[in-house]
Amino acid sequence: MYLGKKIVVVMPAYNAAKTVTQTVDEVHQQGIVDLIILVDDRSRDDTVQVASQLLGVRVHVHEKNTGYGGNQKTCYRLALEAGADIVIMVHPDYQYTPKLIPAMASMIANDLHPCVLGSRILGGYSLLGGMPWWKFIANRFLTAAENIMIGAKLSEYHTGYRAFSKELLLKLDLSQNSDDFVFDNQMLAQIIWHGFTIGEVSCPTKYFTEASSINFKRSCQYGFGCLGTGLKFRLAKLGLLQSKLFPK
Repeated sequence: MYLGKKIVVVMPAYNAAKTVTQTVDEVHQQGIVDLIILVDDRSRDDTVQVASQLLGVRVHVHEKNTGYGGNQKTCYRLALEAGADIVIMVHPDYQYTPKLIPAMASMIANDLHPCVLGSRILGGYSLLGGMPWWKFIANRFLTAAENIMIGAKLSEYHTGYRAFSKELLLKLDLSQNSDDFVFDNQMLAQIIWHGFTIGEVSCPTKYFTEASSINFKRSCQYGFGCLGTGLKFRLAKLGLLQSKLFPK
C-alpha cells in the first residue's frame, strides 16, 4: 500500500521476452507496487514463460490476439478485479522507465489528478531518446490538432505510459473503444469528455531494437484515427453527433 492506496502495474505484452525481466525488476525497485499484472496477447516468443518465473507477476494469456487496445481492456478489468486503487500501465519492452512510478502514483494518491501521463515531449527527450523524426513531426501535428478540437492543452496524446485512479476507470465505458492502437487516443478524449483532469510528468524514453513500435503504414492509420476521434469529440460537444464514445 502506498499512501493508503493499492498500486497495480499492468503490462500489455506482445513479444517482450527479452525486456520483461529488466522492466519488472525496475518496477519492484520503486518499492510501492503491490501487484504486477501482465496480459500476453499471444506472443510468438517466450514472453509467457519468462514472465511466469518473475516474482510478484500475475500472468494472463489471451486465447487469441486482440490487439493493443483489446489487451488494455483486459489489463484494466483485471486490475480493478484485483482491488487496485491506482493502475499504472508500463510497457514491458522497457521503452519507458518505471522510475517514474512513484511520481505518477503520488499525483493520483494526493488527489491532484485522476490521470497522469509520462510525456516524452516535456523536457525535449523524444528526439534525444531516438524517436524517428517523422514520428516526432506527426506527434506534434496530431497533438496540436487534437488540442484544438478537444479543447485541452496536453503536450502529447500518444505516450503509452499512463496512470489512472480506480474512480476514473470505473467511469469510462472502454468497451466502446477500438481494439487497435487508437484506443489510447480515444481513452484520453473520453477522460476529458467526462471532466477529469490530466497531469503530465517529463519522461525520458528509449528507442531500440527490442522496443515495440508500429511501422509507417500503421502509424498513418493511427494518425487518421486520432483526427477522427478529435472530430467526433468536437461534433458531439456541438450536439451535431451522437457517439457511444462520448455519451450525453
